[in-house]
Amino acid sequence: MRFPEDVPVLSDGAVTLRAHTADDVEPAYRMCQDPVMQQWTTIPVPYLREHAVSFLTEQIPAGWRDNTMWAWAIEYDGTYVGTIDLRDGEGGVGEVGFAVSPEVRGRGVMTTALKLAVRYAFDGLGWDRVIWRAYVGNFASRRVAWKAGFGGLVTIPGGGRSRGVRKDEWVASVGKDDELAPRTPWWTIPVLEGGAIRLRELRESDAQRAMEACSDERTQHWLTGMPSPYLLDDAKAFIGSRPDEAAAGQAVPWAIADAVTDELLGNISIFGLNNRMDRAVGEIGYWMHPDARGRKVMSTAVGLAIGHAFRPVEDGGLGRLRLVLKCAATNTASAHVAEINGFTRVGNERRADPRRDGTRDDLLTYDLLAEEYAAR
Repeated sequence: MRFPEDVPVLSDGAVTLRAHTADDVEPAYRMCQDPVMQQWTTIPVPYLREHAVSFLTEQIPAGWRDNTMWAWAIEYDGTYVGTIDLRDGEGGVGEVGFAVSPEVRGRGVMTTALKLAVRYAFDGLGWDRVIWRAYVGNFASRRVAWKAGFGGLVTIPGGGRSRGVRKDEWVASVGKDDELAPRTPWWTIPVLEGGAIRLRELRESDAQRAMEACSDERTQHWLTGMPSPYLLDDAKAFIGSRPDEAAAGQAVPWAIADAVTDELLGNISIFGLNNRMDRAVGEIGYWMHPDARGRKVMSTAVGLAIGHAFRPVEDGGLGRLRLVLKCAATNTASAHVAEINGFTRVGNERRADPRRDGTRDDLLTYDLLAEEYAAR
């Protein structure tokens, strides 16, 4: 293909993909100074103007001529704001890469550009599938791919490499017959307050208190799936994994914090939200820091979580019809939390809950229906 003559112009009226020009060198160079872009991409650091010149005026034209890379300038409001490219394509499968300037992030520009490029991959290049990759933790890129219908996400330890360093990588894809729209929910984690506590997102600064809570003898006794001993690195890993649960549509996790001091008091999650068999149900799980016990903290936190779970999706909630809470038969404190919040005991799985010493407890199941909650 000739460059720029044969480069197709793709547009939805607001965002346009076009051939790069020499005028794009300067804004591309400025964009690549962004620390966020340098963190998540493989561009050279420091990024020099000569790098932009080489990429835009040599590598991109060569890619079009050789049919090895199809790259477009992203134009928004008449201005260059980024680049998107398709690569490989052998056997009908290729990859997409993209970057957008900080000034337009959050406006849907990149999502629109991605959909335009993916559509061209299928309709113009005859591909069957497009693959997206990003380093683990790049939730901005992941959200763009999610909006464009990429699914089947997997994590590949050490799958990526940036400037000589191996990094864990997310990989997802979209097929030519797939709808370019989200396949699963991406749950937000709202701030909820009541009864002198606040439910909010977990933060790195919560790690010390989380370690203390999860190292506690009672917590270790009832939650046998936790590491033992429970170290600071375990707490940091737990906190770091929570956004992934929400992004995957699987859970909404909160830190339980003091409403005045914001000190971590515990953790509560509604999980099992992406159950293929029943997406109208959710399960509540929790743990608490020992110095928060006896203050009705967990009862209050569960009450706040219930309200969010039963709130309709269109009103910002989870739209659940049924909530489940499970605890060991001998865990009277947890059973009390369930009962005081209106849950009904509906089952008893005998010897289903193992302890670390090899003994086993019966596992009680409680549930609460949306109509029961509404009738209060």
